[in-house]
Amino acid sequence: MTFQPPLSRRNFIKGAAAGATLSALPGILKARQAPSQNVVGANSRINVACVGFSDRFKDALLPAFLKSKSELNFEMVALADLWSLRREEGKARLEKDFGRSIDTYSSDEDLYEKAKNVDAVIISTADFQHARHTVHAVKAGKDTYTEKPLAEDMGAANAVLDAVREARQADNRGGAVVQIGSQRRSGQAYQIANEYIRSGKFGEITYVDLCWNVNQPARWRRGDLPAKLKASETDWSRWLLDRPQVAFDPRKYLEFRLFWPYSSGIPGQWMCHQIDTVAWFTGFEFPRSAMSGGGTYAWKDGRENADTFTTILEYGPESDATKGFQVVFSSRQTNAARGNVENYHSTMGTIDLIKGSVSNEGVEKVKVETSKLAEAEVANTAANTGAGDMELAHMRNWMDCVRERKQPNAPIEAGYSHAVALIMSNASLRSGMKATFDKPGRQVLVGGKVFKGY
Repeated sequence: MTFQPPLSRRNFIKGAAAGATLSALPGILKARQAPSQNVVGANSRINVACVGFSDRFKDALLPAFLKSKSELNFEMVALADLWSLRREEGKARLEKDFGRSIDTYSSDEDLYEKAKNVDAVIISTADFQHARHTVHAVKAGKDTYTEKPLAEDMGAANAVLDAVREARQADNRGGAVVQIGSQRRSGQAYQIANEYIRSGKFGEITYVDLCWNVNQPARWRRGDLPAKLKASETDWSRWLLDRPQVAFDPRKYLEFRLFWPYSSGIPGQWMCHQIDTVAWFTGFEFPRSAMSGGGTYAWKDGRENADTFTTILEYGPESDATKGFQVVFSSRQTNAARGNVENYHSTMGTIDLIKGSVSNEGVEKVKVETSKLAEAEVANTAANTGAGDMELAHMRNWMDCVRERKQPNAPIEAGYSHAVALIMSNASLRSGMKATFDKPGRQVLVGGKVFKGY
């Protein structure tokens, strides 16, 4: 097959072709609620609540919501957070931004029990909580924008997948509209690359090179903020959800990305962005295997998650182990050399998603002109935590889908795929063994045994 790069972006597009026991819920959540009666017509206002007034919400999700809310007739009406300080800060910020009164609640369950005017929620809580909080929301009849990673253990991943799919079957409105915060799926360059690869013109993928390097010893640290958090100001037991009940620790509460089992760190934060495109572009939902290594080599600050991490994942058809390709993801927080890399290789050429180009790099006998995948948009850098073009487009896509009752760009199945990949990688790192995925049993295995995750 001859490599056929697009001559222009227009021609490029034209030519491209289960479950674990749920955490205890209030009685009102044990049976799925009907959607809010506020949504009664195509032009009705849609009321949204924030679940978790986090830095991610403040810096990226909130600005993205504000960008489209007036045009689409959305409003922010409520806030739920376990920490009283964040409730107070969140209420002040949202009332300033929206020019209206904001109701506050001490937990997401409290919100669903008491608020009668909420149709949808934006969930930006701790990494391990995303899936369970989405289950709570879907059981309460709410649409959700759920930050990534979707889940850090298979019990939570299976529970949320089941809850969303059950809602689809039970609800004549199409079920809950759940958008996972994998914003590359709303990025123009990534959408074009997906169409191009799926068209067959790039040939079969032979290798994927992914990298995310930074030099940030304080990344995921919160300075003096942990000293401000008192056990009496929050609900530590509720925060732990299904994790083991341990003594209150403000660092784990606020710097959770440094501590397992509240986050896997690098796999859950950075790898899941890039690995999501592999499943999307190739159609292979899950890796066949993962083998990982890493450790805390430089930043000796009490963290439990690695500051340096590498994993080798194998993808391919289940029916033929002789076919497939490797994905190598590496990341370090100790030196930013090489930066971000997202390269897809075939025997016909190389797609560089950071540059937004396709070329004959690495293929001697094929001459190909470099072609931009998208002139104005490439992947986020590791330092970008704000509302970039992809965040704006991803939030807009969710809001459009909530109004139109259709599936968004990153539905629950997309989140489930990246969750399986990161759980496999994390399982291999922590066990020192190769991890595989038992698809019928919906479990990650190491040494033939189920990796519980915590």
